[in-house]
Amino acid sequence: MERMQTGLARAGDREIGGILMARQIVPGIFEVVDFSVDELTGKRAHFVRDHIFHNAFLDAFFESTGHDYENYNYLGEWHSHPRLPILPSVTDLGSMENLVNGERDIPFAALLIVRSDYPDEFVAMATFHQRGMPPRPVQITQPGGIRGQASCIGKGSECYDK
Repeated sequence: MERMQTGLARAGDREIGGILMARQIVPGIFEVVDFSVDELTGKRAHFVRDHIFHNAFLDAFFESTGHDYENYNYLGEWHSHPRLPILPSVTDLGSMENLVNGERDIPFAALLIVRSDYPDEFVAMATFHQRGMPPRPVQITQPGGIRGQASCIGKGSECYDK
């Protein structure tokens, strides 16, 4: 969270983002263990990650985990919505649906949208996208709590503080 907040502060009103890498704890439960941060390609209301940068990140991640794909692998995408709701846009949902329904051989992926417009603010919402299924919100937790920061859980089209 702190690493994301640092990037968000540097980006100001531009969207930033990257990919989420996770360790599977048990089927259906994942721990985000690393993520890339692309602070260069975002615009005010649009983010598309740079494939060259992220491919290098993926190579380094898999090297560091010994290519243990069963336990460590791609979980999804993340990006920011500075000064905007953290609900996925129609474009966000379409991109994720394309990802799991044919663009890549990925059966599922998560989309995390974050915002940190002020130093003490950090809000996030995640949606789960699975091949052949409609997207659904997922719960985000952090071991030990959020340490005074705000966390957000989406439910339908609502978002409320946890």
